[in-house]
Amino acid sequence: MMTFRSMHLTKQLELFPDHRVTQMLFKDVKNAAELRQSAVKGQISGALINPKMLVNPFQVLVATNKSVHLQKTGKMKTRSLYSEIIFSLSPTNNISEAFKKFGISDGDDSVMVVLVHSRDESQLLSDIAAKVDGLQIPVEDVSLLSDLAKIKKLYKVTPQEEKCGTLLDAVVCRMATKDVM
Repeated sequence: MMTFRSMHLTKQLELFPDHRVTQMLFKDVKNAAELRQSAVKGQISGALINPKMLVNPFQVLVATNKSVHLQKTGKMKTRSLYSEIIFSLSPTNNISEAFKKFGISDGDDSVMVVLVHSRDESQLLSDIAAKVDGLQIPVEDVSLLSDLAKIKKLYKVTPQEEKCGTLLDAVVCRMATKDVM
């Protein structure tokens, strides 16, 4: 049996079954500045995330689920669903800091694109993929681009914590509890 690794990852949100989240990962990106400008102007309907700060695609799914929930309940802290996803990845409540750490910068050479849509909108996916001047790779490979030292420092993960759970567990825990701390 052949194992097929899809280039993008699409999941239905359990709490919002009419919403799908699609993640696409690119490396060797040459037009990060242009992509960032397009996103700022609202010309890209997606969140552009720095994959160096991601441990696993599940982390993005958690942030997206939370952001859709906040959008539905009118409790978003940012202006759009896509900026809320970037903000939700952060362990702190500082919006500009979240964008510095998790958004893409002009010099970045990799990007995770996150889209929220109602059904399989393959046109949307190909439109976005066409805008990225880079090589699309399987989303599961995001850990190959992760900067673990920066992630551990940002989320303040202790060596003791890593002994009893995974880095992903620690990161998701910080994301989930930032509103209650």
